[in-house]
Amino acid sequence: MSRRLSNVLINTLLTVCAAVTMFPVYMALVNSVKTQGQMFESVMALPTEFHFENYSQAFHQINLLGSTLNSIIVSLVAIGGIIFTAGLAGYKLSRTPGRLSGFIFIMFVSSMLVPFHSIMISLTRVAKTLGLQGSTWGLGIIYIGLGVNMAIFLYHGFVKSVPRELEESAQMDGCGEFQTYFRIIFPLLLPITVTIGILDFLWVWNDFLLPLLMLTNVDRYTLILSTNMLFGEYNKEWSLILAALVLTAIPVVIIYAFCQRFIMEGITEGAVKG
Repeated sequence: MSRRLSNVLINTLLTVCAAVTMFPVYMALVNSVKTQGQMFESVMALPTEFHFENYSQAFHQINLLGSTLNSIIVSLVAIGGIIFTAGLAGYKLSRTPGRLSGFIFIMFVSSMLVPFHSIMISLTRVAKTLGLQGSTWGLGIIYIGLGVNMAIFLYHGFVKSVPRELEESAQMDGCGEFQTYFRIIFPLLLPITVTIGILDFLWVWNDFLLPLLMLTNVDRYTLILSTNMLFGEYNKEWSLILAALVLTAIPVVIIYAFCQRFIMEGITEGAVKG
C-alpha cells in the first residue's frame, strides 16, 4: 500500500509539473490562430475560427528565411568552434597531469561563475575593435569564447573514461598526437560531443541579449531579434508575435526530440568520471 501510495503521489506531482510546463505552449498555440479581438475576449478559450494567416504574415514580417539562415550561420560557427577547441583542450588537459594543467583547468571552470552582464560592455568594445561587431560569423566567434569553458569541463571528465592503451597503440603504429586524437579519441567522444552540440545550439539559437549588442544591421538579425521587431512602442500584435514564436521554436523542438537521449548520457558520464 505504501508503495502504491508513493507511486500515486509521484505520478500526480509529475502530472502537475507537466501541466504547468505545457501551459505556456498551449497559450502560444491557441492564441497564435486567433485575431487580436478574439484573444482579448478570452485568452484561455479555444478559437471559434482558426486564422492560420497569422503564420503567413509572421513569416514575411520577420523575414523567416533570412533570419533562419543568419541563426544557422551563427550556430554552426559557434558549435563547430566550441567542439573543435574545447575537445582538444579537454583532451590535452586530461592527459597532461600537473600543476600547470590543473591551474589552467580551474581557470576555465572558474570563468563559468562570471555573469555575462558584468563583462558585456567591455566585450562589446573589444568586439568593435576587432571588427567582429555587425557580422554573423563575428557573433559566432564571440559565442566560442563564451561557451568553451563548460565544454572543456565536460570533455575533460569524459576523456578520462577512454583507456590510455588506445593512444599507446596508435603511437606505436606511427600516429602523431593530432592523428591519435582525431582518428582514435574523438570518435569515442560522440555522446558528449552531441550533448555539447545540443546544449550550445539551444543556448545560441534562443539567445537575445548578445545578438542585440553585436548585430547592427537588420539583414543580419537572428530569428529572436527579428521576432522582437514585432513589439512596437504603441502597438503589439500578440497573435503575430505568438505565431512568430511558434515558428522560431520549431527547429529547436525537432532537434531536441531526435537527440535528447544523448543529453543525459553525455552529461552524466562526463560529470561523474570527472
